[in-house]
Amino acid sequence: MSAAQIVTVAFAVIALLAAAAVFTIAWRRGPRPTTAPLDREAVRRDRSAPEPEPVPVVAARADAAADQEPPVPPDPLTLRPEVSAEEYGVTRRQFFNRGILAIFGIFLAQFGIAALAFMWPRLRAGSFGSRVNAGKLADIESQVFTEDGRVQPFFVPAAQAYVLPFEGDTAGTSFEGLPVVAGELMALWQRCVHLGCRVPWCASSIGFECPCHGSKYNAHGEYEDGPAPRNLDRFVVALSEDGDFLIDTGQVVQTARASTKSVAYPQGPSCI
Repeated sequence: MSAAQIVTVAFAVIALLAAAAVFTIAWRRGPRPTTAPLDREAVRRDRSAPEPEPVPVVAARADAAADQEPPVPPDPLTLRPEVSAEEYGVTRRQFFNRGILAIFGIFLAQFGIAALAFMWPRLRAGSFGSRVNAGKLADIESQVFTEDGRVQPFFVPAAQAYVLPFEGDTAGTSFEGLPVVAGELMALWQRCVHLGCRVPWCASSIGFECPCHGSKYNAHGEYEDGPAPRNLDRFVVALSEDGDFLIDTGQVVQTARASTKSVAYPQGPSCI
């Protein structure tokens, strides 16, 4: 099951649980009073009973009542019968408080799931962030050199990398002891280390020149000029048993500016 399907199922389960909780809170009540069946015989007796005679009003009693203080009406709160919490059920305030807490909890759960889905890497074999097979070593070597002997980088879109030759030994260079050369080839990340612009290849100067802020690198990605703080980043590379050139885009190697360059630059007019 993919990450998108997991997130969809999680949202559906949370929504069902929230609906069940709101339904339970809204319909939960205490025990309801029951009514006895109507006694028809008692109703018949009440109708046949004689009406009571009216009591005459005596004027003297009215005069005496006028001399007395008027009665104080009873407090309605004291006349209200006490009802237990079970009989009363859930108050309106409790219902709204629980509803607000339920909505807030659902929001936090959705935000947490969305954050995890965003930060969780969804890597597929052969995509950027994993190991990319650039092709056969012999095929790549036939493309990085032109007919007149000049260098032409082989671009691998899935790896966002330029594959270039690195002839000779890495001893004494910025790449000494690093697994960045395999079969005399290296893979340079197309991203400029200054502010992340894509650095194009300049065929006339035999190097990389960033059009955004003027950073320049030679054919091995070593810093030459501009505001870039270091060499071009590169990936760990290896050769498979079948002769495939493998670029591990999950392992980025950073190297400092080299005081001694491993290749000459520029070898012609600059592109910027």
